[in-house]
Amino acid sequence: MKRLIALLITLFVALPAFADTVYKASGDLGLVVERTTGSLVVIDRSERAAIGRIEGLGDLSHASLVYSPDERFAYVFGRDGGLTKVDILTQSIVNRVIQSGNSIGGAISDDGTLVAVSNYEPGGVRVFDADTLELVADIPTGAKTIGLVDIPGRRFVFTMWDSGETWIADLSHELKLTKLTGIGKNPYDGLVTPDGRTYITGLFGQDGMIAIDLWQDPPVPQHILPHYGKGEAKLPVYKMPHLEGWALAGDRFVLPAVGHHEVLWVDSRTLKEVGRTQTYGQPVFAVARPDGRYVWVNFAHPLNDRVQVIDTLTGKVVKEIATGPATLHMEFAPRGNEVWISVRDENRVKIYDTRTYEQIGEIEAQSPSGIFFTARAHRTGL
Repeated sequence: MKRLIALLITLFVALPAFADTVYKASGDLGLVVERTTGSLVVIDRSERAAIGRIEGLGDLSHASLVYSPDERFAYVFGRDGGLTKVDILTQSIVNRVIQSGNSIGGAISDDGTLVAVSNYEPGGVRVFDADTLELVADIPTGAKTIGLVDIPGRRFVFTMWDSGETWIADLSHELKLTKLTGIGKNPYDGLVTPDGRTYITGLFGQDGMIAIDLWQDPPVPQHILPHYGKGEAKLPVYKMPHLEGWALAGDRFVLPAVGHHEVLWVDSRTLKEVGRTQTYGQPVFAVARPDGRYVWVNFAHPLNDRVQVIDTLTGKVVKEIATGPATLHMEFAPRGNEVWISVRDENRVKIYDTRTYEQIGEIEAQSPSGIFFTARAHRTGL
């Protein structure tokens, strides 16, 4: 009896400590980039609310980020060459390094142990330990490096704007590089399919695109859509499409067309064009709702005040929403019930129901651009 009484007293004394401890899951959290203030807004998707701000991240004018496998840490790639590790739960900077003069995105390895950054200046890719941000590998390329993605097996793929090459860096043991030439003139971005099999680069300096089947040994670049754009007068290109925003809807890719008011439909098996859809403006992002049923598209300046929704069965535009000036980025909830859209010139992120198309919420943010939910932690290429 005395032991029981002693135990109860111990538990009673400890209760205030437990009561003061706040536990927060990370599965419904996310970050919004505030591009002009060098800060991030921490958002709670369930509450449709901003719950904090992390400051001191440098130049975020073209920033992107990736998440650790446990969804707690984000690695932010700034335009000033900064690589910043932030803790989304404590809403603080864990570590920050300036690793180059001008970086253009990054990726995290499939096991979550390595973070790679692609650079314009001085070019090349640098790979860091995800825990400490210590340099693990320096891969000079002698060129502006773009289209960096992760693929299975602790590997990264990236492409060079100047030399028209794509390299595969295998860091499963000692660094091993596979160099593919003849990619084309001025590749400007790249993506990898969700299964990690096909890497596609867009070409700015010539018609067509390049696809690489990464399951083949050795991989061989394939020129796809070679006749697209031939004999046509392109419009001025106000904003290059982001290829990480290409959509895979069912068995078809939906690709923003460079210099045209349209998206392309491409069979994902044959990589041949199967259709086009005329759009309101020059597409920047074409993002599929997670179930693939609809694709949401936003546009380049000066027609960047709205989004269009395309039915993937018919290829027709079924809805147009006037979201506001400088609509920059869209991010779906993991199951697609709502979409969050950044409207830079209104300093707001607007939230829409994807079934009714009604606005159901909004948060304030200073010049918001990229929106990143933690669910990205579990997707290849993001």
